[in-house]
Amino acid sequence: NNLSVNLLINRTSPPFDRPEISQAMGLALDRKTFIDIISEGKSDMGGALLPPPEGVWGLPPDMLRSIPGYGEDIAARRDKARALMTGLGYGPDKRLAVKLTTRNVPQHRDPSVILIDQLKQIYIDAELELVETAIWPARLTKRDYAIALNLTGSGGDDPDIQFYENYVCGASRNFSGYCNKTIDALVDRQSVENDFEKRRAIVWDIDRRLQEDFARPIIYLQRSGTCQQPWVKNLTLMANGMYTGWRLEDVW
Repeated sequence: NNLSVNLLINRTSPPFDRPEISQAMGLALDRKTFIDIISEGKSDMGGALLPPPEGVWGLPPDMLRSIPGYGEDIAARRDKARALMTGLGYGPDKRLAVKLTTRNVPQHRDPSVILIDQLKQIYIDAELELVETAIWPARLTKRDYAIALNLTGSGGDDPDIQFYENYVCGASRNFSGYCNKTIDALVDRQSVENDFEKRRAIVWDIDRRLQEDFARPIIYLQRSGTCQQPWVKNLTLMANGMYTGWRLEDVW
């Protein structure tokens, strides 16, 4: 439903300004375990854009699997992650202590517990810091965290919404401070491309680069169900967004 659970890494806060740490954390993610535990296998792996078949712009499965961090060999990925951490001076006898900040609601807390367990595999000891909903947006906007688990919803399945809101330099919801001028130029280029296939090829290139750069590691994308009474007529349920299709002007 275009709602992703993702890992935010404050790139302005040492030692997380070192790209090797972002890479190590991204490689350590066992996404299937998250999906199996949290949603009994009903969620999806994907990148910045909603994956197919519901998503029009999301990376196809074969391309997604080729990206570092999405391969099936989790043991090999964690070996590489531990090597990156060792190169920065961390190891079994010198672990990195950090607070994992998240909103104090079950949708945030539950995957955070799994994330803490997985980060332990690469010498990162994270302590859960719960933040009440009223101040959660301000904490993100001020970048008042080291690492955080966040849920990011999208108003529609369109690349402009995701890229301009969340990933370009200085974007309003670019909470991690990620900035890549090459990506920004590609985002502008896809936005003005009228040919669908050409635009989607650029979008796939952007999404692939974002995931390879561990800009905002997407852990999984949630699925939601909607119950409908049989006497409700003309209600069209959306397959690609939780915020679309709810004007109900034709429902009776």
